[in-house]
Amino acid sequence: MKRDDRRQAIMDLLVDQRMVDLEDLADRFGVSKMTIHRDLDDLEEAGMLRKVRGGATIEAGNQFESDFRFRQQQEGDAKNRMAEAALELIEPGMTVMINDGSMASILGDMLVSKRPLTVITNNAAIIDRLKAESGINLIAVGGTYSVKFNGYFGVVAEQALARLSADVAFISTPAISGSRVYHMDDDVIRAKRAMIASASRKCLLVNHQRFNHTALHVFADINEFELVITDQEPPADAREILTKANVPLRVASQESN
Repeated sequence: MKRDDRRQAIMDLLVDQRMVDLEDLADRFGVSKMTIHRDLDDLEEAGMLRKVRGGATIEAGNQFESDFRFRQQQEGDAKNRMAEAALELIEPGMTVMINDGSMASILGDMLVSKRPLTVITNNAAIIDRLKAESGINLIAVGGTYSVKFNGYFGVVAEQALARLSADVAFISTPAISGSRVYHMDDDVIRAKRAMIASASRKCLLVNHQRFNHTALHVFADINEFELVITDQEPPADAREILTKANVPLRVASQESN
């Protein structure tokens, strides 16, 4: 097996299993443990996995966000409820910005129910879903494609977003602590910031499990958003901070559906 094929196979295993063992990988592919070490080192450097003792994981950490394919499989019910709550903010005729991420991609799937719409996104999953839909004026933001985030980023994306304007932007985050919103990747942050700057209203989408967590970079203060949507009641201290910042919280609970 060629090196690139082996590394792709390692990523496929991680998406399925969340964690891989170094010795098992060496046996599976018939190579030395040192070769697997180099594979994992290079994949970690590319931001595709996180090395741990004896192997690697695709689970997110403070400086690492997991692969889009893995995140797409997680918390499906919670993401659906949050997307439905976000959809209530959209009216036909609006211009809507949606960022990268598996949570945002589910919202993208639902947008056809609100057409006609103009949709601006760098999310490849949303672009694929909406590109053939009538009643959707799709503005696909180009740039450098990221397999890990399944989206387009970099200078081209940022400049395109800066020249556009939207009624509302939906921004997702993997971590929020205190009054600060975080992300692990600098390129992703710059695209999110460009959307925040180009939209009249800003809505933050965050899973309740991501409250009281941090990541490598701060990309926003909570008071930059007009609304926060989550799937379950967050910790009391997190709600208190939102209340003090005068930022409404909408809990898309199972009971409300």
